[in-house]
Amino acid sequence: MTADLADLEARVEHALASTDASAIEVLGYGEISCVLAWRAGPEAWAAKRLPLFDTEARVEAYEQAFDRYLEALSNAGLSVVPTRVETTPAADGRIAAWCLQPMLDPDTLGPRWLHSADDNCARRLFDRLAEIIMAVVTPRLGLDGQLSNWAVVNDQIVYFDVTTPMLRDEEGRETLDTELFLASLPWALRGLVRRRFLDQILDTYYDPRETLIDLLGNLIKEGLADRLPLGLERINRHVTPAIGEAEVRRYYRQDAQMYALIQRLRRLDRTWQRRVRRRPYPFLLPGRVERRV
Repeated sequence: MTADLADLEARVEHALASTDASAIEVLGYGEISCVLAWRAGPEAWAAKRLPLFDTEARVEAYEQAFDRYLEALSNAGLSVVPTRVETTPAADGRIAAWCLQPMLDPDTLGPRWLHSADDNCARRLFDRLAEIIMAVVTPRLGLDGQLSNWAVVNDQIVYFDVTTPMLRDEEGRETLDTELFLASLPWALRGLVRRRFLDQILDTYYDPRETLIDLLGNLIKEGLADRLPLGLERINRHVTPAIGEAEVRRYYRQDAQMYALIQRLRRLDRTWQRRVRRRPYPFLLPGRVERRV
């Protein structure tokens, strides 16, 4: 499997160097990274490439944080899609790490599943997600609860966005090297985000109410705003103080504006790297994102 992963890494590096992505199969884009299809023999995997690591020690530190995070989620009762991390050498001598999961049926993914669900099924989904988030999220264990990070497989809700281990120690410090979180941002932006915004962004994931607001806001991005009243009605059975629709829309608008700005700056950085510095841009970026603000 390592040889197959090296082939996938080579195809990504070719896409980055040539701007020709025809040799890779993109399953989906997040705000920061994308997920590719990786087919190894009869098996199909969803593969997410992490920012490149410069030393084995940093890879090992990430893998330890990743393993502790999966263990903490499991101990909290959360069902996570089976996930592992594998590495392969990158062309520039650094280390490429990939997060690998069995490829899920697209119809099971949260947004698509909810698009076709009737109101009774939707009620059960919102109730169950609220119960899970209220039980799992603590000041030391975080979760990105957006609907796009969940799937419904054989009537069981499973979670799959685990590449950013959100786990804090007893002093409230992240166990993850947060420079990895910042690595995909333009260099000139990292200091500002590190000083002004990083703690605020991460704090959201450690607060169950804020996580639920983020979940509800994601309905708008996914074209499911018509489900927002139902989501509010069910989720407010589990959280205090109650969440209002105006609060959700205000949060989503601010979040969408922030990530839209980040994407514009990343595209400018890509142009600078390719045309001025004459070197490949190290990340695959999405095209235009419909945010429905």
